Amino acid sequence: MAVQSVDFAPSGHLSPWVPPLARSLVWRLLSDDWEYQQYGNGRVPQRGPKHYLFATPDEPHEPEDVFPRLRWGGQLVFVSLDGRHTRDLARRYAAQGFALEAGPAHLRCGRLPFFSPRLHYFVARKVRLVPPGQDTERFTYDVQLEPPVDGSRRSVVCKSVPEFESVLTRLRRRFPNVAPALLERRARKFVERIFPTFLTREAGTLMLLQDSLPSPYCLRVPRVIDVERDAHGLVRRLRMNWLRNSGPAMTQLEFARQGADLLRVIHDVGHIIHLDLRLDNFVITEDGVGFVDFGSAVRDDEDLSRNPLLGTLFEDLMRTSQIQRMLERMTASGAVTSEILKRGCHKVDKAVDCFFLAVQFNSPHANSELAGLIEYDPRGEEARALMNLTRLVLRPPDPARPIFRCARDILAGVERLQLGLELSPAP
Repeated sequence: MAVQSVDFAPSGHLSPWVPPLARSLVWRLLSDDWEYQQYGNGRVPQRGPKHYLFATPDEPHEPEDVFPRLRWGGQLVFVSLDGRHTRDLARRYAAQGFALEAGPAHLRCGRLPFFSPRLHYFVARKVRLVPPGQDTERFTYDVQLEPPVDGSRRSVVCKSVPEFESVLTRLRRRFPNVAPALLERRARKFVERIFPTFLTREAGTLMLLQDSLPSPYCLRVPRVIDVERDAHGLVRRLRMNWLRNSGPAMTQLEFARQGADLLRVIHDVGHIIHLDLRLDNFVITEDGVGFVDFGSAVRDDEDLSRNPLLGTLFEDLMRTSQIQRMLERMTASGAVTSEILKRGCHKVDKAVDCFFLAVQFNSPHANSELAGLIEYDPRGEEARALMNLTRLVLRPPDPARPIFRCARDILAGVERLQLGLELSPAP
């Protein structure tokens, strides 16, 4: 049975979700912490994964229970009267995708600390996107949060080439019937050539965007902090500022408008094609809707055929990516008839970004990190209006002369919806 601590913390300064046992300790640890004041005291909407979770032995507190309930970068504060259990649990968290921010340690809290029980605690931050040992459908980099650098208060994103053994294990799992020697050669090629090549390109793309995008748009794409290169000059580790999903919450129409506006600027000013605008690569920060993961991005004037390796890699990517498979399937079924969009099938083209942007408008809650930050009613007026916009983008009345030909046209369409106007060709 839990023993209640003496609660002397002003309730207005603590999250209402702090268990009674933990209240005095949380007040001591976090009441003056800028991050807790920004994200943890109830001011930020608590729909979807949380920025902070508070647990005692009476609540679910195992790492596998907590991991899906926290946002990336979110923190768990665990408090217990049992010191041994707290230390053992902290070690398990440190091995399962978390980093210890404080503790394990203990404090005596209350009006008479000498007579108060020892409260054992630790604070753990979720630093990995998936728990160690688990796979996603995407065969990609090692991405995790690292401590702040250069006096900054915010964590940084570190994206690095995965280890050879990790890649080999993944290949063995996916291709169990392929000869071991062939899998080893493929794994080595991934680690030594393919992953570093794409990471080098991403670093260059982000630097180009920071130089070319006007303020405040440059705040809505990652900024390179530093890179680590191998002997061949290829990037093996890339550190970027963290675009934290933190709001403010916005309407579905505003989410669509800001996404279309950012894509317009990236296409028309930055001259970059993203090529991977899945909802997982959207963020909603204090500065608005942003895009991340520019690993597949291409300059709009780039001739990939001049580099045999790049030409082959992007040819494969344009056949196998999720977006290209969807575009091919919808074109074959007649769900996409716009000649502009069909032109992007299996090709590096801005039409690919426009296609998937229009599709993403209609399922904003498919990404749990965004679910609490977008007001979405699938039966509401905004959802119906955006669905109609998407239909006109994909299936225009005249496929050879579509109304929506680029990101700028899609932005104009969303803005007309915000003004309550019917969708029609702009004068």
